[in-house]
Amino acid sequence: MTGLIVPPGQGRKLITPAQEVTFKATAADGSAVSIFEVVVPPGFDVGAHVHDHSQEFFYVLEGELDLLAFEPTERTGDTWHDWKSSEGDHVVHAGEGACMFVPPGTPHAFRNATDRPARMLFQSYPSPDHEHYFEDIAEIWASGRVDPEAVERMRQRYDVRQITPLRYEPPARPGPARHGARHDGR
Repeated sequence: MTGLIVPPGQGRKLITPAQEVTFKATAADGSAVSIFEVVVPPGFDVGAHVHDHSQEFFYVLEGELDLLAFEPTERTGDTWHDWKSSEGDHVVHAGEGACMFVPPGTPHAFRNATDRPARMLFQSYPSPDHEHYFEDIAEIWASGRVDPEAVERMRQRYDVRQITPLRYEPPARPGPARHGARHDGR
C-alpha cells in the first residue's frame, strides 16, 4: 500500500505525556502540507506563539478546546487565556466542528481546559517543518526531563516564537475515599 489512504487509527504515532500525534500526510507522501491527528489531554496548553513563515489550520474533531488566533491589545507573558484584541476578538471555547486558520505572523494558541481528552485535525504548511518539530519535541519529552533551553533551541529551528509558556498540568485524579477523611485537607 502506498500510504495515500490511511485507515482510522492508523499512521505513524508519536506519543508523549503531553500529546499523541498521528501523522496522516507528510512530505514523504509528496504533500506540501503536513497533516496530523492530535489527541490533546486535559490540562495541556501549547502556550501562545507565532510563526513568521508557517500557516496552520486546526479542526476540532471531538471534545472542547480554547482557541486563540489574533493580535492582542497587550501580550502578557504568563498566560493568553484573557487576551482581547482592539477589534473585540477574544479566546473562543470551541467544540466539535470548530476550526481555526492561522496565517503567518498571527499569535495563536490552544488548550484543553476540560477533564476529557480532545481530538483535532491539524495541518501545517510548509511540510515537513512540523513533522520534524513533533519528532524533536517527542525526543525531548522522552528524556524524562524537559530542558527549557533545548526546547527554545528547537523552537528557533522550526519558526516558533513562544510568547507564553507551554504547560501541561493534568487535572488531579481523586484518590480513593477514606473513612473519616476531611475535605479541607486536615
